[in-house]
Amino acid sequence: MEKEAVKEQTNKKEEKFNVDDLVSKVDKKIETLEKEKKQEDKKQKEKEHKKNKKHKEEIKKLNDQIAKLQEDILVTKADMVNYRKRKEEESARMLKYCNEDLIKELLPVVDNFERALKLSEGKVDESFIKLSEGYKMVYAGLENILAKYEVKAIDGSHKEFDPVYHNAVMIEHVDGVEPNMVLEVLQKGYLYKDKVIRPAMVKVSE
Repeated sequence: MEKEAVKEQTNKKEEKFNVDDLVSKVDKKIETLEKEKKQEDKKQKEKEHKKNKKHKEEIKKLNDQIAKLQEDILVTKADMVNYRKRKEEESARMLKYCNEDLIKELLPVVDNFERALKLSEGKVDESFIKLSEGYKMVYAGLENILAKYEVKAIDGSHKEFDPVYHNAVMIEHVDGVEPNMVLEVLQKGYLYKDKVIRPAMVKVSE
């Protein structure tokens, strides 16, 4: 009876040992699995981090490209606005001075009539008088045409010389006259609207 009790107690000890050993093994396995899981999680996080970093870099690159394209579009728009403005100004200028070449061709004719009228001054011959009247009529007509198109003579006599409006072809010293004054207009200058199309040829005081 006593032997059986000892045997039963021994079996119980062996059984307890086997259970403890099994629990220890299970704990170690769990610990190993947890470590593996942590390593896997770490790898996964690193992978996701790299992936996110790559995505961020791609997004930044795309945003930079978008910003560059937007800037290019703004520059192109500004260039188009400036180009259109220049073309409009050029067209307006061309329309404003569209008759300039014709008027320039007409001015020598006006000069010739003025010379002819000057030559006929003081003549008493009837034929000269009639011819002079004819010149005056034609000259008056030319003056009306020039006035219609906003062409006017530059008022230069006894004015201070201005290189914008005058072209000095002679210099003369005159007592009592300040230097750089227009003494005589040798050929009329003309303004077409607000533009000098021919400067006056003048004699200037020294």
